[in-house]
Amino acid sequence: MSEKFDVIVVGAGASGNAAAYTLAKSGLKVLQLERGETSGAKNVQGAILYADALERIIPDFREEAPLERHIIEQRMWVMDERSYVGSHFRSDDFNKPPYNRYTIIRAKFDKWFSDKVKEAGALVICETTVKTLLRDDAGKVIGVEVDRIDGKIYADLVILADGVNSTLARKAGFRPELDPKHVALAVKEIHFLPKDVIESRFNIQDEEGVVIEMMGKITHGMMGTGFLYTNSDSISVGVGCLLSDFMTQKITPYQLLEQLKAHPSVAPMLEGGEMKEYAAHLIPEGGYHAIPQIYGDGWMIVGDSGMFVNAVHREGSNLAMTTGRIAAETAIELGRAGKAMSAANLALYRKRLDDSFVIKDLKKYKDLPELLDNNKQFLTTYPELLNRSAYAMLKVDGEDKRSKQKDIYRGFRAERSLFGLLGDAYKLWRAFR
Repeated sequence: MSEKFDVIVVGAGASGNAAAYTLAKSGLKVLQLERGETSGAKNVQGAILYADALERIIPDFREEAPLERHIIEQRMWVMDERSYVGSHFRSDDFNKPPYNRYTIIRAKFDKWFSDKVKEAGALVICETTVKTLLRDDAGKVIGVEVDRIDGKIYADLVILADGVNSTLARKAGFRPELDPKHVALAVKEIHFLPKDVIESRFNIQDEEGVVIEMMGKITHGMMGTGFLYTNSDSISVGVGCLLSDFMTQKITPYQLLEQLKAHPSVAPMLEGGEMKEYAAHLIPEGGYHAIPQIYGDGWMIVGDSGMFVNAVHREGSNLAMTTGRIAAETAIELGRAGKAMSAANLALYRKRLDDSFVIKDLKKYKDLPELLDNNKQFLTTYPELLNRSAYAMLKVDGEDKRSKQKDIYRGFRAERSLFGLLGDAYKLWRAFR
């Protein structure tokens, strides 16, 4: 196998599909390689689809894509062992087409996206592992070698979209070994329930959906979050924490998920459901400081391979599709101008990302991962104090409210001290400003 392509895309996740589709749509000769049995077979996500990112690639996707529910309500819960203090944002503006966010089932959605890639003209080959990158004498990437007879395939450009592990990038020296502090291990289950039960339980109708993001003592002091999303006839529930924390704690991801499902606030939402799917996945959460070199002579990196996930806002698929699209658009522009796929020319990819929301958002929160990792009180002490305070103020027991306020204040000072409280507030201000 020694055929020459304009571009080889390795991986068929959101970023790889976005890149392959954009490239093929422009008329380039594109090969997409996927090691799974089918495109998307190995992809795992919560999963939320951000419409804007896909709309810039396939403007009319809503007419045919397998979408579950459009999200009209976002809930944020700060939890202790028995309760939560939360906020809800529900807006009728989110209930007017074109809808902004959807829940999806990755297996269905990725198959559809892969079909669109094929319709655009790309050659998609699954069950094929890329063993190594091919380079010329000057070190420029000129293709890949796959696990097939005569498996050398050549291209002017190789785009790596092979996920957070990105074995190819690590073997080639384009990025370092994964730091356990920069990666979360997430586990997820899908519980099936009748459509009308879900709508009654979450106060929604038709194709409306709800998202719940959870943090606090549910992660046992580990840096991570939980989530619950409504699909058409199922509920996705999961939790993820930094791999470095799991390595030091005496609790498994599965145990953490079981405890989350048993929480008094979560269990009623899952009651009566039939669990049919379980999955685990690594998620890049190192943020801005964990982004590796993402371009070089004959290659670019997109999606999870480049650590493009906004852990603060739980955004991943939109960053994946956007980086895939921008990488493809960069290659298209260089090709039309007759320019080589050199590192100097491909630097345009990084410049365009710097000008996009992708890098701007990651840079805004660049210090937050380290802050939370070094200050566990934000994940343990404060959730407990907030829930204890809410319970005290809302319990009607004959004690006057001023006395309760004084008790709450004394409780905060006892746990963190005045200087500790001021210091924590300052740290958060700096991390979010």
